[in-house]
Amino acid sequence: MPLGDSITDYGCWRAWIWERFQNDGHSNVDLVGGELAGENCRNLDFDRDHEGHPGFPLIDIAAKNQLVGWLSQNNADVVTVHLGTVDIVRGTPKVADLIAALGKLVDQMRASNAVMRIIIAQIIPQADTNKNRLVQEYNRAIPAFAASKNITTSPIWVVDQWTGFSTADLSDGIHAAPTGIQKIADKFYPALVRAIESIENFEETLPGFSPTA
Repeated sequence: MPLGDSITDYGCWRAWIWERFQNDGHSNVDLVGGELAGENCRNLDFDRDHEGHPGFPLIDIAAKNQLVGWLSQNNADVVTVHLGTVDIVRGTPKVADLIAALGKLVDQMRASNAVMRIIIAQIIPQADTNKNRLVQEYNRAIPAFAASKNITTSPIWVVDQWTGFSTADLSDGIHAAPTGIQKIADKFYPALVRAIESIENFEETLPGFSPTA
């Protein structure tokens, strides 16, 4: 389940990941979610299901328990999370509140599936300098949070989507341009393969948390 805001919905990184699944021997992977690809992906042939919701803040998703309904309608074994951009673009949320919301989502994922594999992104940069400072502060808090929530039966991997992603990789200062979309796919893919293979091989004693995947 790709979970996020418009960066998950609009960008076609899910298409590039799907294509690589087919080419790398993971053709049985089923992307799930109640949404379909955004307009930018309409001409591409791939599994379009996802939970990317444009304009949805992380804090609101947690407060309104929206993920509970999404998971009940579309069972998932692996979730990728790229959330927090909307909160930061629209205001100046406290990093502690963003992290608390992530924690609630992790708990809801595990309530849905006790052996959920969870991949959390340190989110992509923003062109606005002040907003980008808050992005960096939030990103710095994510590895320690993930380590504190990591358990053997439901591991968490952190994927660093910030490093190596420049403002030139943004289409409008917020969303990923084609170069950025490719970078998102390239960062998420190895973590997804690791998560999927851990399920396929019944590896319930995975290595401990790593700050990047």
